Amino acid sequence: MNDLRLFAGRSTPELAERIAADLGVPVGSMYVSKFSDGEIRVQINESVRGVDAFVVQSGCCPVNDNVMELLIILDALRRASARRINVVMPYYSYARQDKKIKPREPVTAKLLANLITAAGAHRLLTIDLHAGQIQGFFDVPVDNLYAGPIIADYVSKNIVPENGIVVVSPDVGGVPRARAMAEVLRAPIAIIVKRRPEPNRAEVMEVIGDIKGRTCVMIDDMIDTGGSISLGAAALAERGAAEIYAACTHPVLSGDAVRKIEDAPLKQLIITDTIPLVPEKRSEKITVLSVAPLLADAIRRIHEESSVSQLFEETWTGRS
Repeated sequence: MNDLRLFAGRSTPELAERIAADLGVPVGSMYVSKFSDGEIRVQINESVRGVDAFVVQSGCCPVNDNVMELLIILDALRRASARRINVVMPYYSYARQDKKIKPREPVTAKLLANLITAAGAHRLLTIDLHAGQIQGFFDVPVDNLYAGPIIADYVSKNIVPENGIVVVSPDVGGVPRARAMAEVLRAPIAIIVKRRPEPNRAEVMEVIGDIKGRTCVMIDDMIDTGGSISLGAAALAERGAAEIYAACTHPVLSGDAVRKIEDAPLKQLIITDTIPLVPEKRSEKITVLSVAPLLADAIRRIHEESSVSQLFEETWTGRS
């Protein structure tokens, strides 16, 4: 591990520290600040010539600042002659803009892939891409890990109802993820059918599956405004669910999402730390699980040129 260097942007410093502790290496010395006009300044404070560099930076809010900061860090490492530059981006921003739906729309997820590659990245390590085809937007290797086993392990140990669990997909597109979770928990699945009349707005149309008197666990890759999850919880409660839990990998939680979650008939929301939960968004309903051990194990395997797929292929077959 002598030639491994772990650097952290300002988006998820706590997660980077946890990863470093698991790897047994320090976080690299780097100075990041802003000029008076808002431009980002980066200075690497140690030699990186010939090293295997890993940069931890999530694409969370403020999204554009964090993305630009990542690109500048990559450029600094490339110009400092790092042997290999690996981007550890737990939450890949702009992932929902992965295709053209209407005329004259951009494919911003592809644009971001181009920018990251052009800045000098040799590899991307991420968790639960919103759209699996984003892996094909890169001309460098992409490791898309899954937080599902972490969430499933927590659910199996902490949610043990007498009437059994039903894993619920909050939309049709999330069925593969719910099915994978259901297989691990040995539980049936249900599906919430909804429509989106416009972005960040959803309407529940029907619930497919037997959920009456059962404990429901809704699973999704991200929660943004909280509208879908709160509407889904209300629909499950109206149809006789005994208890309702929700879980997601990426807690975007924009706007008044936390208030919606607190007002919804949810007993608990289980999230991971791919996006930091700032103090003003904390709630007694929200439980945070760490993906640091998963990322640390993947980083160790990448550095040692061993298999990364073994991390999840035996326990998790879900696809975003």
